[in-house]
Amino acid sequence: MKLGVDFGTTRIVVSVADRGNYPLVSFECPDGASREWFPALAAFGDNAETQCAFGWDAWSKQAEPGWTTIRSLKRLLSEVGPDTPIGVGQHRFPAVALYRGLATALKTAILTSSNLTIAAGEPLQTILGIPAHANSNQRFLTAEAFRLAGFDVLAMLNEPSAAAIEFGHRNKMTKDRILVYDLGGGTFDASIVAMSEGERSVLASEGISTLGGDEFDLVLAEMALETVGSDSSQLNQRQWFQLIEACREKKEALHPNTRKVEIDFDGILEQGGRTTVQVADYYERAWPLVAETTHATGDLLALWGGIDAVEAVYVTGGGSELPLVSRQLREQYGKKVKRSAYMQAATAIGLAIHADHDSGYTLRERFHQYFGVWREADLGRRIVFDPIFEKGVELPAVGEAPLLVRRRYRPAHNLGHFRFLESTRIGQDRQPAGEITYWDEILFPFDPALQATAELSGIDIWHNHRASQCDVEERYRCDANGLVSVEIENLSTGHARVYPLARWGQKAEPVPAENAARKRKPRKAAKG
Repeated sequence: MKLGVDFGTTRIVVSVADRGNYPLVSFECPDGASREWFPALAAFGDNAETQCAFGWDAWSKQAEPGWTTIRSLKRLLSEVGPDTPIGVGQHRFPAVALYRGLATALKTAILTSSNLTIAAGEPLQTILGIPAHANSNQRFLTAEAFRLAGFDVLAMLNEPSAAAIEFGHRNKMTKDRILVYDLGGGTFDASIVAMSEGERSVLASEGISTLGGDEFDLVLAEMALETVGSDSSQLNQRQWFQLIEACREKKEALHPNTRKVEIDFDGILEQGGRTTVQVADYYERAWPLVAETTHATGDLLALWGGIDAVEAVYVTGGGSELPLVSRQLREQYGKKVKRSAYMQAATAIGLAIHADHDSGYTLRERFHQYFGVWREADLGRRIVFDPIFEKGVELPAVGEAPLLVRRRYRPAHNLGHFRFLESTRIGQDRQPAGEITYWDEILFPFDPALQATAELSGIDIWHNHRASQCDVEERYRCDANGLVSVEIENLSTGHARVYPLARWGQKAEPVPAENAARKRKPRKAAKG
């Protein structure tokens, strides 16, 4: 069975390839309802080692005393590696175990409490959706968690790319360019996608990794508390979670003619009661968030000739359901704005179409950031950035050989100290700029005398004559999923090591469960 799984910040949506159709998977919920999504939640009791729940089970625990709920698990992906301990009370769990638990709960729900009929032992062949600006760490950890949970992970696909596949398939488009505006629960991405007969090619992307529907929920929650003279610091974790969920439900129920929102505090605040927030005031407070997305979209379009360079602006993602979003986009782009008929499901449907070999579609993805390494220059007097994979470089298709980049030189030191990073831009001086993410620091023994040394971190680095007589080659590979590794070999001695590249070389720091109450202050933006 072939599935498209959109691992969202607040919801996981699954679509299945079924003889040319791509229906959504629905799940039986604890309240007896059937819903076409699965909560991206984890919950832990007082004894976190034995009391843990994921998905709908975690949902049912949110109001129970003694349970800690972690929302927006996907948000942590950019900050952790597989072994980073995530804190729950006095307990710490490796991140990969947390995400594996969620993926395992999803698989169990698909097999036992969904509308699918699956034969015993039938593999769940899966295409995973990821944000367009996901780094190597996020890609690896997502794929590894689903693989360990028993999914047969075929590939990973950028979410706007998947939405473009769904749009082209539904509208029978065989040519032209579209811009995909994807405002999800936790991230925003805008991508320009070229369409041709049977192929979709992502030309460029811009995005904001910390902006999504979650931020709009927080704004409404803060406004509701202000009306009763309170703030989030006076709420415990359970109360804050319940308020955020109540605000999310109210936000998702808004339509263009809604004038006010009523928030019920019964069961949340001790005094209970109700409060009212005017929709006009809410939109005024939330407007800067929408402006951030339109600024990023405008920057992307400017690089490709403006709005006339695309046939349509395809709006998708759960966060885009807010009427304010469509209104702002239509003011800027007029009739070119096309809202998805499946705002929260377009990505999952596109993933399922991509998983279906009979659909006839192929996709060409690209690097959405610069990936490189710091190097010494002028005998160590300055540091320069060496971009290994340039932004915009096309990734190999599934089944093709990985991209390969080589660097060969004679080293000057006994140890090579490699510091890797990704950046969204490169300045005129060819140095990284914009949003910069630092990854592994790797030590490789250039001096043949150190090749048998297991622990290199305590050895001083100095100029070494033996090392300078050796030829060294670095071989960087990037596969169709955007995963990067490097093989470093001393060609003179034959000694080589392979390193998958991500953030995991750094010292792990606990990630608090209180990320559920995390707030974001949007930057100010002038209207017009």
